[in-house]
Amino acid sequence: MSQGAEKYSKRGLQTSFVSVIIGISLVLFMLGLLIGAYFGLENLQNSAKEKIEVDLFFNPELNHADIKLIEQELKAFEEIKTVWFVSPDRALAVFKDENTSQIEEIKAIYDGESPFPPSITFNPKANISNTEGLANLKIKLLKTFQEELAEVNYPVEDVKNVNLGFLRWAYIFAVIGILLTVVAFAIINNTIRLSLYSKRFTIKTMQLVGAKSSFIRRPFIWQSILQGIFSTLIGMALLMAAFYTAKNYFPELTVTYSLHTLLLLFGSLLAIGIFISVFSTWFALNKYLRKSLNDLY
Repeated sequence: MSQGAEKYSKRGLQTSFVSVIIGISLVLFMLGLLIGAYFGLENLQNSAKEKIEVDLFFNPELNHADIKLIEQELKAFEEIKTVWFVSPDRALAVFKDENTSQIEEIKAIYDGESPFPPSITFNPKANISNTEGLANLKIKLLKTFQEELAEVNYPVEDVKNVNLGFLRWAYIFAVIGILLTVVAFAIINNTIRLSLYSKRFTIKTMQLVGAKSSFIRRPFIWQSILQGIFSTLIGMALLMAAFYTAKNYFPELTVTYSLHTLLLLFGSLLAIGIFISVFSTWFALNKYLRKSLNDLY
């Protein structure tokens, strides 16, 4: 009879442990989808930022060789990702692609020669591609090449739009993330509280025989840490499966994740999973430690 009760008790504890892990895993999976979507949007925004083109136009007396020397100097600027020299013929070809109907008129006016002066174009790094960053970079360039540089030109409205668009999405993700975190905490807290409910008499017995609260908490806290780790591994596996499925069934999605981003995502979920699990366990334990024996029935 006692062996049957012991087996039933162990089976109940194992079921409780697994149910908590499953519950936390599903919640972390949903949070992971949100965080992954945020990282994906950030990658798209960085890609769009680094496609912004800044054009440098020089004084007429500078020849091609002088401009190419400046091109080499610009490659050492930490704010610049890629830089290239734009010859008059290349500028004409670009203009031709965008204004096919006018190219013949221009050639006729300039006797077949390109009316465009040699210039330099570069893509700034993502952290610089904002209104303030590019304005400061423009000042730096004009100061560094004040004798050679005539004009620094870039699409101001495009810069504002690419940053404003991401900011709006960031606010939306923040609101959804907060709401989802509150719901996740409530679900996990309730699951762990129900799990500890079956152990309330064991907790109270340990307390009655003189065990300190810290001694009673220790095994439960370690168990909650393990639950958080296992749940994160399962949740991350579900996320990888979701990302792989989305990439195969929706090839138009161009979002890719670097190893650094995936590690950051895993670290975020691990921290969230362990924190919520430990905090909920601590809160539920204190509740049973404060209750009297008669209140447990």
